[in-house]
Order: sequence, then structure tokens, then C-alpha cells
Amino acid sequence: MKRLELPPEDAALRALVAGEEVELFGEVLTMRDAALKRLAALLQAGEAPPFDVSGQLVFYAGPTPAAGDRAVGAIGPTTSARMDSYLEMLFRQGVRSTLGKGPRSPEARELHQKYQAVYLAAVGGVAALFGSRVTSVELLAWEDLGPEAVRRVRLQGLPAVVAIDARGTDHLAAQYRTHGQRGA
Repeated sequence: MKRLELPPEDAALRALVAGEEVELFGEVLTMRDAALKRLAALLQAGEAPPFDVSGQLVFYAGPTPAAGDRAVGAIGPTTSARMDSYLEMLFRQGVRSTLGKGPRSPEARELHQKYQAVYLAAVGGVAALFGSRVTSVELLAWEDLGPEAVRRVRLQGLPAVVAIDARGTDHLAAQYRTHGQRGA
């Protein structure tokens, strides 16, 4: 398993190959549907967001509050295909990688190739386990969105697979074609 330091460097992302397993170490930004919608509205109005996404990995997740001695109770990836309509906006703002779960649209694959960005997929259903891989959480913006507020989260060894590499190779699409399955 390859170690990937975050925020990701372009050379490290370009070296990743679809299907390769990685462990994530460092800071990511969490954003889901509500935050992405708000970001799109701000940008459409010509306003700057209260945080910088350039060079970042965006984790499609909404962490739960701290539990016991843990920074979060749970954090799990949400279905990435739901975020596909916001993907080019993120890439135009300088996002280098996204992390979620499940396959993405053919258009999303093309955008990853166009922007030489990488999509990482994590296993769903293990949010409590992934919570143990978070060492800190910082609220960045839009607290009114609750768990969907934008946060900076520090990961310590969260496992993922390279689902779409910077060349546009889509590991999940190949897996689904091979096994005759459909995405969520």
C-alpha cells in the first residue's frame, strides 16, 4: 500500500495508477452536497469563498461530533456520483483530488483526465472505524450546515483505492463491467 501525503503534490498524484491502494496522511477538506451548492452560489455571484480549496483533496464526508478521546465519532465517504455536477467547479478552483465512495459518471472520468486530477474511493459502511483515523478537525466555514459544514480534517492512515487516475483510467468502471454490477 502506497502512502500519500496530503495535501497532495501534483507529481505524487500523477504517479498513482487506477486500482492502486493508498493510505492517506495529512489534511483534507470535507464538503458534501450542501457545502458544494453554497460554494457554487458564491462563485456564481463573483464572491470568494471563506476558505481556499486550491491544491486540496476534497473528502465527500460529514464527520460526526467528537466522541470520547477521538476527534470525530465517525466519518465515512458519501456517494461521489451525487457530487459530479460540482466536479468541474472544484477542479477550476484548483482541487487536485476527491475522496468518496462508488463509481462516477463517464463525464467525471473525462474531467479527471482533462484536469489531471485523481478520484480516490473508500469503503462505505465503516465510518466508525474511519473515525479512528482522524486526529483533528477544524471548522472552516458554514457552521449552520451542521455535519455538512466545511472542515479541515487531519487523516492518519485512512485506506482508499485509486478509482480514477490522472490519465482518466477508471478502475471502478472496469470492475463493474467485468462483474456485471451497477454502482450506487
